Amino acid sequence: MVPGMDRGTYKSRLPACSPAGEMLQPLGAMACALLFRLLPLMALAASSRGSRLGPTSPLRYSRFLDSSNVIFLRWDFDLEAEIITFEVQVRTVGWVGLGVTDCYTNVGGDLVVGGVLPDGNVYFSDQHLVDEDTLGEDGSQDAELQGLTEDAVYTTMRFSRPFRSCDPHDQDIKGDTMRVLAAYGLDDVPKLDPERIFVKSIFLLQKIHPDEYDVPEDTIIHDLEIADFLIPEEDTTYACAFLPLPIVSKKHHIYKFEPKLMERNETMVHHILLYACGGASVLPTGIGHCYGADLTFSLCSQVIMGWAVGGTSYQFPDETGFSIGTPQDPQWIRLEIHYSNFHNLAGVYDSSGIRVYYTAQLRKYDLGILHLGFLTVPVHFIPPGAESFMSYGLCKTEKFEEMNGAPVPDIQVFGYLLHTHLAGRALEALQYRNGTQLQTICKDDSYDFNLQEARDLQHPVVIKPGDELLVKCHYQTLDRDLVTFGGPSTINEMCLIFLFYYPRNNISSCLGLFDIVHVANELGQEVSDPLEGIMAMNNVEWTPENIKKAERICKETQQLVVIKNIDEVVENTTGWIPEIIPAPRGPCLESSGGKVEPQDKIPAGFRAAPGALLRSGAAAPRHLPFAALLFGQGALSWLLATLRAGV
Repeated sequence: MVPGMDRGTYKSRLPACSPAGEMLQPLGAMACALLFRLLPLMALAASSRGSRLGPTSPLRYSRFLDSSNVIFLRWDFDLEAEIITFEVQVRTVGWVGLGVTDCYTNVGGDLVVGGVLPDGNVYFSDQHLVDEDTLGEDGSQDAELQGLTEDAVYTTMRFSRPFRSCDPHDQDIKGDTMRVLAAYGLDDVPKLDPERIFVKSIFLLQKIHPDEYDVPEDTIIHDLEIADFLIPEEDTTYACAFLPLPIVSKKHHIYKFEPKLMERNETMVHHILLYACGGASVLPTGIGHCYGADLTFSLCSQVIMGWAVGGTSYQFPDETGFSIGTPQDPQWIRLEIHYSNFHNLAGVYDSSGIRVYYTAQLRKYDLGILHLGFLTVPVHFIPPGAESFMSYGLCKTEKFEEMNGAPVPDIQVFGYLLHTHLAGRALEALQYRNGTQLQTICKDDSYDFNLQEARDLQHPVVIKPGDELLVKCHYQTLDRDLVTFGGPSTINEMCLIFLFYYPRNNISSCLGLFDIVHVANELGQEVSDPLEGIMAMNNVEWTPENIKKAERICKETQQLVVIKNIDEVVENTTGWIPEIIPAPRGPCLESSGGKVEPQDKIPAGFRAAPGALLRSGAAAPRHLPFAALLFGQGALSWLLATLRAGV
């Protein structure tokens, strides 16, 4: 129950049972009487599969699922037993439903439905969406009811279910972004109404709730922000300013950060990054375009904190923090704010930034962030009309010690932040040692552009000197008719993963880049330099066969690995994309409440039409002039020099 809510008088806490039947249709006054014949009813005291979260156990996580705060969700999970428990409370005296669905359509999504009849009897059923208007009962009943109550205002349903059941109609609960599906009605006739169906992206399997972290008593708050910046009337602006870190007389640790967003400007701020500056840099003053004609505004490239769309605050584990106040620590940072003014609004001023929390109570380790993926330049391309296209960015750590200036201790990775733009569908970081794939460091097979947040790993990952790291990005461009190039705009693309680790070293980034000239020639285009290779991608006939051919060529082409440290020293090496062995799926859990019927062997659903693939809340892509992708003459010159550099 949400604090402050009036519990009222409950109708009943006792279950009732009756024979199962087909889905109910509105029957006027007879609906409630016929409900016993049409819905399977289960006892509240359902048999347990061993979940440690009982009917009265507190649930750690909570969130409203709609903008009007009608649907409130609590949840918790048992990783060992692979059981998740949900409690949904809805401002209605009718039926309620909760489940999960996929990225593009609610059809095929599962929905656990329940409610309390006027006579106090309880109904409860594991169902799925046959189409946009119709619910169907699963042949296997995999949800276990723990409580169903109703008062004069709210209906509250609590149940548990396995992460992965053996019923194809049940969506798996995974360590990815999950689309939580909620629905409800005003009476006890479970009929879908588009106005009462909600989908919200949530990372369900969080490691630690923020309330479980220690909060130092001597905490000091400091804002790193720009002041009264007039947002240009352009689709994309990267505004940069150089700011000093807090001045302290002895070592302190920053242990938490959060976005500082101006009210009404939230939808225009795409991401905010803090980059640490080395001592040798001569920094400009004022606010400038990060990647424009004045290249000094792109100095400093070691990311130390970052926020993107959908993220909230992030607190580091109690054993680590970002060090400030010692001679080895950076004194200045570059604040980068990416604005997306798709509606070309005029006269909008902004004072956004990052708020940091720091303390003199030192942690055991100093924090670092390693920036991986594909270099953000137009060499990176994604063909139009692709149902699926993979990009790869290679990192080889063999030169880390040389570039660090001292031995590099094992890198203990504890968290991560994933980043693509609107075409991104999934990301994954893999670890290799001596040519053998060790593990997946982090991944999200259901990436949502509108939910980019720093996340903790369930188990820390150790990266040793000499390991290879691979970032794999999955894109879909069925809604596009022109090539998408790597670049800064939201309608360009990126393929990046930021790993949070300790103890800190001086390595900023380790990014891959393939030879675009070789790729273009293999696709039948006669080119001799990178700029011609980029432009030639617009001349390829992007048939499904050529899309798969381009994906294969890009994967099999030798990559240039560009490594940079905090002092902007760059070293190149080369490597090949290693083979990827898919992780096996774990076993499903047989239901104790039914069996998988023949009709359940093929999940319901269909692939969405291209026009339906834009993320909710994202503006429709507009094609920029090609010259805008080159970020100015200075950036192109740097790209050409990098590609020609010797190893």
